[in-house]
Amino acid sequence: MKYLVSWAAISVSLAVAYGQPDPVKSLSLQRAEMVLDSIYSLYSTGDASLLRENYPHDSQYRADYLADGQTALSNRYAYLWPFSGTLSAAVALLAHTNDKQYITLIDERILPALQEYYDDSRKPAAYASYIRSAGLSDRFYDDNIWLGIDFAELFLHTGRKQYLEKAKEIWSFVISGQDSLLEGGIYWCEQKKTSKNTCSNAPAAVLAFRMFEATNDSAYFYRGKELYEWTKRHLQDPEDGLYWDNINLQRKIDKRKYPYNSGQMLQSATMLFRLTGDSLYLSEARRIAEAGLGYFFADLTTEDGQSMRLLKRSDNWFIAVMMRGYAALYDIDGDRRYLDAFQRSLDYAWMQGRDAHGLFGKDWKTRPRENTRKWLLDQAAMVEMYARLIDY
Repeated sequence: MKYLVSWAAISVSLAVAYGQPDPVKSLSLQRAEMVLDSIYSLYSTGDASLLRENYPHDSQYRADYLADGQTALSNRYAYLWPFSGTLSAAVALLAHTNDKQYITLIDERILPALQEYYDDSRKPAAYASYIRSAGLSDRFYDDNIWLGIDFAELFLHTGRKQYLEKAKEIWSFVISGQDSLLEGGIYWCEQKKTSKNTCSNAPAAVLAFRMFEATNDSAYFYRGKELYEWTKRHLQDPEDGLYWDNINLQRKIDKRKYPYNSGQMLQSATMLFRLTGDSLYLSEARRIAEAGLGYFFADLTTEDGQSMRLLKRSDNWFIAVMMRGYAALYDIDGDRRYLDAFQRSLDYAWMQGRDAHGLFGKDWKTRPRENTRKWLLDQAAMVEMYARLIDY
């Protein structure tokens, strides 16, 4: 099916964005819009609302983030995870501008494309890792959780019940991934239940708390608290308070630390403080925030001799999800140190980390080469982060 809605018709054009600054719009909003424009200019397939995984398109691209590390040969479209970043980006823009053009983008372009990944042939229904017309593919609990958070936030921003119903449907799939092994916790992949990951439990807690806010059903709150406590008990590094990646069924812990895992537990702790008033959660959030500033940032001296602390190289989306936690903490205590550090990094990335097409690589300290692959999710993450700075 061909979707005829043109994002170019409802967004600022690249020509305008690259010209004189719009005095009505903040710099962060203009940057977010420019990257969003680049996504729909460069990643579109021309015959659908679906997007490509990379620019330039590479039919030999290996999607090494899948459970079996399969090679995605000749895949015309992006996998679900990178595509889902466009929904998060649009939701962030809606939240920080209240501009209804982003609802139009979501309803008329993003959600019809997202439906191509929807799989109700297996119960509970959920979104699969690739479009259903290509056959069955793995379904990941974390992929669906990120979408559930977006739908819950869409409901909280708009009051539209269809978004809440979709969030409830996703929640049913998410909790189906929990069992009694390892005393609870949610698996990473439905088809390969070998590990329980921070990325499938910390954001599940965030989703549960959002669902509680949306419905006032305390069952969501208690399930979220349970998931938060399970993750803290099994996957927190006691030395610094940051979070390891996963624990397998033999209780072996993968001790790699990614920004988004700690960021989601930071966000969970802030939400628990906001919902309960218990200062222990605020203390925990501040502990994670301070440790994250030390671990995920590094000192840099610029060519003109300025010293600053900038984000270390990572997937841009991991950083964007971590930023959600810091933004939530800022909303509570108004401490600007952490978001100031994000602001400095994002300003530097804008000046140093884009190619001639306005696309970002993963290393914000050097301009990416023109012929290198630029991942869709890295671009969507930048839209989200600039959007979060609009009213900061």
